[in-house]
Amino acid sequence: MTTPRALFIGRFQPFHNGHLVMVKRILKKHSEIIIGIGSAQYSHTNENPFTAGERYEMIKRTLDAAGIHDYHIVPIPDTHVHSVWVGHVLSLVPKFDVVYTNSPLVVRLFREKGFKVYELPLEKRGMYSGTEVRHRIYDGADWQALVPETVADYIKEIDGIARIRETFNYSTPYGTREEGDNH
Repeated sequence: MTTPRALFIGRFQPFHNGHLVMVKRILKKHSEIIIGIGSAQYSHTNENPFTAGERYEMIKRTLDAAGIHDYHIVPIPDTHVHSVWVGHVLSLVPKFDVVYTNSPLVVRLFREKGFKVYELPLEKRGMYSGTEVRHRIYDGADWQALVPETVADYIKEIDGIARIRETFNYSTPYGTREEGDNH
């Protein structure tokens, strides 16, 4: 039996095959999914190279290509005040019944507010992570096998490869590399 709606929160930098597997798992238990794009205000940094709009586009193209239609995508900017963050999320997204995330902080914050939170084991976590995808792009290694074809095409379309390589070589106030750190 499926329950109405689940919230799945992540940064999706970029949306990769592990994320797609999780969306499909969640939709086996719920009739709809809200995908919350966390840290939505950040872009053009090593940890957050893509804008919220670009991440939205990656997710939408991938889910549409997979024949998934029962979804909502909502950018969620950070508040940097953990005690009010859940209320902030609630003001931005449609009503939901349960939360899925693998962020220990997000788990804690939603549980403290009385929400049912599930931590899904990530699919092949060592391989399917945004960090791994970004590092492979930077290193010129095979990264396309880690993301849906629609995401690989979109990253190329927006010159994301060059952007990721450049973000490893400059710092910003919103996510910097340490001096001498090549990754």
